[in-house]
Parts: sequence; C-alpha cells; structure tokens
Amino acid sequence: MRAHHGHVTDPVAAAPRTPALPRRLAAPLGTATAFAAAFALVGAVDPNEPGHYPVCPLRHLTGLLCPACGGLRSAYAVAHGDLAAALHANALAVAGYALLAAHCARWLCRAARGRPTAGPRPRAAHWWALTVLLLAFTAVRNLPFGTGLAP
Repeated sequence: MRAHHGHVTDPVAAAPRTPALPRRLAAPLGTATAFAAAFALVGAVDPNEPGHYPVCPLRHLTGLLCPACGGLRSAYAVAHGDLAAALHANALAVAGYALLAAHCARWLCRAARGRPTAGPRPRAAHWWALTVLLLAFTAVRNLPFGTGLAP
C-alpha cells in the first residue's frame, strides 16, 4: 500500500475486477441458446409446407424476391445438415448464419477467458457495403440470369 496525498491506496483493490465465470458467460450462452432454439423450431416445423409461417409480403404483392426470401428454408436445411439445399434456398442467409455462429463462438471464448468481449464497431462504410450487397443480391436473384440464387 502506498499513500497518495493523505489517502492510502491498495493497488489490488484499485484494479478492476473481472466478473465471475457464470456471469461472464450468461450473455453469450443465452444468445447462442436463443439462436439454437430458433433453428430447432424451424428444423421441427418445415417451412416448405404451406401454412406454417407467414408469406413474404413483397413476394406476395409483387412476385419479387426480397433478400430474405428462402431464409427459413435455408435455416431448415442447415438444421437438417443439408448445406446444398440451404445454399440453394438463400446463399446470403447461409453466409449470415456462418458469420453469426463465428461471432457467438468468438464472444463465448473471449468471455470464458475474461477478455473484453466488445469487437470492432461497424462504421458507416460497413453499413453502406452491407446495403449495396443486399441490394445487388436482391436485384440479381430477380433477373433471368440470377435464377440460381432464387429459392
């Protein structure tokens, strides 16, 4: 201990304390569990059978595919281990599922080690790039040469 302007400071007590392991793991495990439950539900209730899920309003009203069209069918295929069918239903959604799984795994590992869990924050350029990707994917899958991207 050392005195500083009349105050005694304990360097151990002054250091920020890392929360206990169960508390550090609560958020990443809860998030991963919620995603696993969502995939289990979609895996149990086949979106290929009509009447189980609402229809896409854009497709219903215009006949156009939105970037999410086929997303439930791709999740169903992923839940059943059929990557080819998942990619055919919505390749962009499958890429999103993989990124989400990687993010959850990174978050869980960092939390388990007591390391900061916040990753880099997306900048405006990242959001613009994502918007351009979604618009391009939507446009291409609705054109005659992009039928391979249609569910």
